[in-house]
Amino acid sequence: MVMYAINGLDNRFRGIVSIIRHREPLPSFETAHNMLLLDESTFNASPGENISFYNSSSSPTILMATKTDNKVFGVFHLKVGPADKESEALQLLRILWKNIATKPKSEIDDIIRGQPVRLPNGSTKYPSRVLFIAAKMGNYKFIIELIKSYPDLIWKQDDKGQTIFHVAVKRRHAKIYNLLYEIGAMKDLITPIKDKESNNMLHLVAKSGKRKRYQNVSGVALQMRRALLWFKEVEPMIPPSYRLRKNSKGDIPHDLFTKNHEKLVAKGEEWMKYTASQCMVVATLIATIVFAAAFTPPGNYDQDTGIPFFRQKPSLIVFVISDAVSLIFSSTSVLIFLAILTSRYAERDFLESVPKKLMFGLASLFLSIVTMMVAFSSSFFVLYHNNQKWVPITVTGMAGIPVVLFAILQFRLLKDVFYSTYQSRYLFKPKQRLLYF
Repeated sequence: MVMYAINGLDNRFRGIVSIIRHREPLPSFETAHNMLLLDESTFNASPGENISFYNSSSSPTILMATKTDNKVFGVFHLKVGPADKESEALQLLRILWKNIATKPKSEIDDIIRGQPVRLPNGSTKYPSRVLFIAAKMGNYKFIIELIKSYPDLIWKQDDKGQTIFHVAVKRRHAKIYNLLYEIGAMKDLITPIKDKESNNMLHLVAKSGKRKRYQNVSGVALQMRRALLWFKEVEPMIPPSYRLRKNSKGDIPHDLFTKNHEKLVAKGEEWMKYTASQCMVVATLIATIVFAAAFTPPGNYDQDTGIPFFRQKPSLIVFVISDAVSLIFSSTSVLIFLAILTSRYAERDFLESVPKKLMFGLASLFLSIVTMMVAFSSSFFVLYHNNQKWVPITVTGMAGIPVVLFAILQFRLLKDVFYSTYQSRYLFKPKQRLLYF
């Protein structure tokens, strides 16, 4: 049925028809249908369709040259690095690519491939492939617009035999990887593709990511969690029979992941224990202070009845409640940090268990500090009144300094822990479509 359907197509579909015919095994009818629809979308693109490309001062410069009637009509210095902001050069590239997309497939392939480089052993490489440089730099908008005009790019492979999606997984670029969810059943044909070392996509994600990809993640334990998230995301995308396939070195993906992340697990355990032990000391000190303060209320108490002298004052009620709350939160924080110290630190513990404990421990510690300062400030309102109200007001203002200081110094860590634990689950499968609206 597939061969019958594609034999009647005109020359506009010759590129995608050739791909379908040479796929082994032959794609299903649904997959072939989706591939044809994806290719047909380029025929109906409006002339004024925007193509947004982005550049950065740190991105590499790519030379792109095109020919018309065998004459070079332009050489443009275009940056295809990280997506920052649109420039005039990218506006020029939009016009350039619009003209390139109308050329024969062989010419487009030559332009995308770049200039060949001869190696001493006689082989040829293409190091300046603009598509794969953009994929390495994470410029997803550049890639999106090229795919819109020329869908065959999703099948292109670099010198290592990797597609742009393999490069995105290897470099941990989620927005490029997420395009797999928008190409329908064709992703089932792309994800099993093996490179020249027999690595499939799961092998690539099992390897350690570049250090700079985790430079914005606080703490080694959270970096380990990000690596686990990537592995758990890619794993169901790979057909079950490929998840246990060995590469040319005889490694299966899971074993490769464990071997490459042994040091990260050890460093993550060390970082978590050090952080928990330091915070536990602070929480223990707070618990000791507020426990003692609970039996020595401001103004003291009647020796005969044991009732505080200022029990009728609202500020004393505030002192008692805040002191009790501080004791509860500090004790809770001590127990949570103790649980962190006694965790087993298996790989899967870094995915949910350990980050959640750290987040709740830091939050409990912060609340214990806040309520301790409230109790401290309210005690001055009990003792000073009438013409001396400026004393408790001044003390209250100064008592806010350690609270603000703790929030400023630890906010980044607490934010990263929260993002890593809850928000990072939305890193994949975005609700907003980018490739086709």
